[in-house]
Amino acid sequence: MSHEIIVQFLGYEVKPLVREYTFTVREVSTDPREFTLTIPTEAFNEHLLRIQDAPDVCSRKLHRELATYANHPPDTHYAITNAELADYRTARTPRPKSPFSRKPVEDY
Repeated sequence: MSHEIIVQFLGYEVKPLVREYTFTVREVSTDPREFTLTIPTEAFNEHLLRIQDAPDVCSRKLHRELATYANHPPDTHYAITNAELADYRTARTPRPKSPFSRKPVEDY
């Protein structure tokens, strides 16, 4: 990103097939811009994503688009894909502990 911006989550709206998340992006030299990102309702119904994680998924996608296009992406609407949801889940899933990991020493 070329200079400081402020990304603000405004809220979401439940529509028949998607949840639509709205963000405002503000920077010093331009008027605020509004971006919408959608996640298919089936992603929540099929437990691919928790409702409370959706704003974070959308925010991460928006930040990637802003970084890719020097804060001025060509689109203002983005759809979150199942592949992006899978990447998010993978990144957030704790790794299983190795059976060889050290156990805490107990005080006697």
